[in-house]
Parts: sequence; structure tokens; C-alpha cells
Amino acid sequence: MDLKSLNYFISVYELKSFSAAAKACFIAQPSISSAIAQLEQQLNVPLFIRHARGVTPSEHGVKLFPLAKKLLGQAGAIKSVFAEKSNKQPFNLGVTRGLGVERMSSLLKDFTAENPFVELTLVPHTDVVDARIILKDELHENETYINMWQEDYLLALPFDHVLALNDTISLKQLDGLPFIQRTPCSAWNNLQDTLALAGISLDIRAKITTIDYALGLIHAGLGCAFLPAHNEIMQRSDVVFRPITGLQLTREIVLAFSQSSKTINNLKRLARKHAYAH
Repeated sequence: MDLKSLNYFISVYELKSFSAAAKACFIAQPSISSAIAQLEQQLNVPLFIRHARGVTPSEHGVKLFPLAKKLLGQAGAIKSVFAEKSNKQPFNLGVTRGLGVERMSSLLKDFTAENPFVELTLVPHTDVVDARIILKDELHENETYINMWQEDYLLALPFDHVLALNDTISLKQLDGLPFIQRTPCSAWNNLQDTLALAGISLDIRAKITTIDYALGLIHAGLGCAFLPAHNEIMQRSDVVFRPITGLQLTREIVLAFSQSSKTINNLKRLARKHAYAH
């Protein structure tokens, strides 16, 4: 059984689309369709149910998925066993803080599994690097990029805060509100400018740098904060996120690179795959 076909199967399964899987794997859609058809012929079962908006896995596809993941993982482990450490190529990946631990861990797990001859080191995004996962605002002129994730900035409040009862928060309601300032953050500068024009001031109770610390202080009831609301933190039950009326700010997270190599091409493919998955 071809490992490449199993990898294509996993992409289709996770993305629920042949076209999205083709983009994530950087191949033509007919190649994906042919690989899946060959798998179905070998196993003599349908793996997906096709419909107008994509595909859903059949009961056989659901059964194959964990086995395929395990087999590909074992194949990667075999490569690692026989890979000489001295032959590993260093790869420095610059990463901006606060991008989400779960989704970054998932991406990097796939990257290291598929690149056993690469020695990955995570460094600050301002260091000399081979590639960077950063905010789009941090791009350099000589860099090309691939869009990964986009999320809105929302007001984060303790779940028992009186403003948590509202569906939206007005600028006026922010006046004098106990607040946790997170910097550096370009959205914070935009928020301050908007509030200054409206004659509104916040009661700054703490200044921190990371999203995790901000969430901890919100949970402790110290104040509210203006945070990028991605899925990982939106799932918290102790924090409520609300939009601020008349203020819509977003951040775009991209994979940035200034050169091409086999390793970077693999990272680009995985970046597309994980962008679709989230």
C-alpha cells in the first residue's frame, strides 16, 4: 500500500474536500482523486461519500483513518531511527508569541514527523531564520508569504462580569473599565487611538506581554483585555468574548519565507493544510 496515497487520504479526510486537499498537498486534484480511487480499489470499499459541497468519510474511511495515521507515524519513526544525527540539517523557525499552543504544536508535530533529517529550532521571529510564522504586519519587504489564520480582536471579560450579559460592548461602556494592557500589540495602539478620539480612558491595572498571562489575570478578576479570539482560547469557560461596537480589528498570521528549499516547501504544504483544518 502506497504511503503517499495514505497521506492524500488523510488530507481529504481532515479537510473534507478533494480540492482543498490538493491545494494543501501542492498537487493537481485529479492526482488526489486517482490515489483515493486506487486505495478504494485495493481495499474494495468506498472511503468517502461524495456530495456537492465536498465529501464525508464512509464508515470504512472512519475505520481506516486512525490506522493510516499510525502507519505514517511508524514510517516516520523508522526514518528517524536510521537517520544519522550528524546529517541533520538545522532549520530555524521564527515564531511570534501568542499564536496558539495547540495549533502550533499540531503543525510542528507534522513538520518534524515528515522531515526526520531536519533539526528544528524555534527562535524569536526577529532572529536570523529560515522561515517565520508571524503576523502579516511583521513581514519584511523581501519575504513571500502564505496566509494561515485570521481572527478578530474581541474584548475578553471574566464570565461573571456585568458586561458579559451584553451581546456587544459600546465604546462608552469602556470608560474607566479596569483593563489589562498587552504589548507589543498593534491592535492595542488602534484601540487607544479610537478611545482617545472618543474622549474615553481605561483604568490600566496591569501591563503584560503574553496572551496566557492576560487570560490568567482576567480569570482572577483583575480586569478585561483586548485579545485575538482564536478557537483555543474561545473554548475557555471562565472568559467571555464580546465585540466592541464600531471597532473591528483583525490579525492575519502568515508563513513568511525569502528562499525556497525542499524543507520550506514541505512547511508551506503543511501550513496550507493546517490553515484549512482551522
